[in-house]
Amino acid sequence: MGVEIRESPVSDEEYAEMEQFVRDYLAASVANETEGGRMRWYPWHSAEYRFNHIRNVVELSGELARKEGANEDITRVAAVFHDIAKLEVDQDIHAEAGARIAREYLETRTDYPASFIDQVCRSIEDHSYQGDVTDVTLETQCLIEADVLDKIGANGAILMLLRMGYEARSHMDAVEMVDRVLERGEEASKRLESQTSQDILHRRLKRTRWLKEWLELEIADIESER
Repeated sequence: MGVEIRESPVSDEEYAEMEQFVRDYLAASVANETEGGRMRWYPWHSAEYRFNHIRNVVELSGELARKEGANEDITRVAAVFHDIAKLEVDQDIHAEAGARIAREYLETRTDYPASFIDQVCRSIEDHSYQGDVTDVTLETQCLIEADVLDKIGANGAILMLLRMGYEARSHMDAVEMVDRVLERGEEASKRLESQTSQDILHRRLKRTRWLKEWLELEIADIESER
């Protein structure tokens, strides 16, 4: 069951302030970098992409929390901060670093109960957990599942197609790249536990299969004309 902490529901204005803080933090992480850009030329390593990903995860995790009975405030606040440190520390420690930043923000700029802040920071710290998602709190499970889902479907497919351009690959490789998204989705289906996440995954994979079919038809036509 989700954690029942309802003393201080988070207002829309407070969410907006958190999002702005995170956006500014990501931008500053890029501006202050001195080690050659850490592959910043890839779209998903940019501050703009990372912030968009965070907003996607906020929306997805909020939907999962509502439908699965988790505390939506804890889940969404954790989602806002979950990747805040992604562009300034190594991947294997970004969750812990993000939790520290979130704690400092929440303890100094808000008056939420300590129990609320603890749960938010725990979810951020655990969102990279690679084990069974039922081992963590329901709020953390919703965050993990939302994080996985954002890389699947039409959004994930377009990101892979963008990668082709950055790698100077032609459109003839498009089906291969979309196949990678489908493979990622099939792997995700083994990890996602909630019915809501499985339903979202099914819809997203269906859209991706449509895209693959259209590409195969049009690329086949191009091949036949050569």
